[in-house]
Amino acid sequence: MKEIQQKLERCLLKVQKPARYIGGEPGSVVKDLSKVDVRFAFCFPDVYDVGMSHLGMKILYGLKNARENWWCERVFMPEKDLEAIMKENGIPLYALESLDPIKDFDFIGFTLQYELSYTNVLEMLSLAGVPVLAGERTSLTPIVVGGGPCVCDPEPIADFFDLFILGEGEEVNIELMELYERMKPLSPTKREFLREAAKIEGIYVPSFYDIEYNEDGTVSSIKPNCEGVPEKVKKRVITDIDGAYFPENFVVPFTSIVHDRAVVEVLRGCIRGCRFCQAGFIYRPFREKTSDTIRRQAECLCANTGYEQVSLSSLSTGDHTDIVKMLTTLAEYTDKENINLSLPSLRIDNFSEEMLERIAAVRKSGLTFAPEAGTQRLRDVINKNITEEEILRSCAMAFAAAL
Repeated sequence: MKEIQQKLERCLLKVQKPARYIGGEPGSVVKDLSKVDVRFAFCFPDVYDVGMSHLGMKILYGLKNARENWWCERVFMPEKDLEAIMKENGIPLYALESLDPIKDFDFIGFTLQYELSYTNVLEMLSLAGVPVLAGERTSLTPIVVGGGPCVCDPEPIADFFDLFILGEGEEVNIELMELYERMKPLSPTKREFLREAAKIEGIYVPSFYDIEYNEDGTVSSIKPNCEGVPEKVKKRVITDIDGAYFPENFVVPFTSIVHDRAVVEVLRGCIRGCRFCQAGFIYRPFREKTSDTIRRQAECLCANTGYEQVSLSSLSTGDHTDIVKMLTTLAEYTDKENINLSLPSLRIDNFSEEMLERIAAVRKSGLTFAPEAGTQRLRDVINKNITEEEILRSCAMAFAAAL
């Protein structure tokens, strides 16, 4: 740590926004390494400003650090200026909380949110001094894990990962790290550990499957080559979203980020079936939190972080079955504490006068409506069940209320 810290101190004044790279923000978790049994480097393969805005990272960061003997730390892709300096000065990719090189961690986990980040994954492994190909990493650690929506199609990057977590990660991450904690004292080989990990529902170990392709590049067959692993890997789904873990605190950055505010997830999944929407299918089935849970989580986050703005996160907040009550319940708190309640864009086909009345009480700016396409034919083709009459009706209603 001291060596990296000393090198950084000489370099950080030469880069843009050095606050991205120093850690120590309010809400960050620092632990006594002598009491830690499992270390997890949570890597977001994009810059700090983007990664720190991601709700999934905040959830898993808090969930893992809730265990006293586990330590989850944050890692981001450095911008080009610092990346060049790190290579010139022999500074390996490090975690923000401890400033320790991530090559010495038990797990290096990447959240794969979009395909354009794949090259950053490889660059981050290279900066860390970790062999890029999974076949070249023969020791037990670090175990390189991939998760997130892109894992629904992991084959393009399967050669670089030891295992993937399919579906929602709150439960399976805990089960994976508990397995490692149990097996670590036994000094297993990587293959022995991966064989046991593959038995956990939602975990896919690419090296345990043989894949054959057709002449056009499509998959012909996928067959297990290791006894005891499932023939098909099922994604994990959190059945009780209302009771699922949600952090009481966020790391509050020293510098501005893309979404610099408290965020509360109100539902997961979507009742629509838009033909172009990957997320609408990946996050099925539709599950929602109660209004009381949403308010409690918003209050807790704002109290602990000091944020004066809270936004609602979902694929389609307007589809919450009790949205009017939810907005009313939240407004009772946000109005009293002078906190700005930010709503996402709204669907035209479920916009009502009752909802408009509640929105008018919490929103001081404009409304955003998505007509989805320029013609009715296109809306029908992409399965957007919105008519031109509904578009005009909702706009007229909003203008009449002077929003």
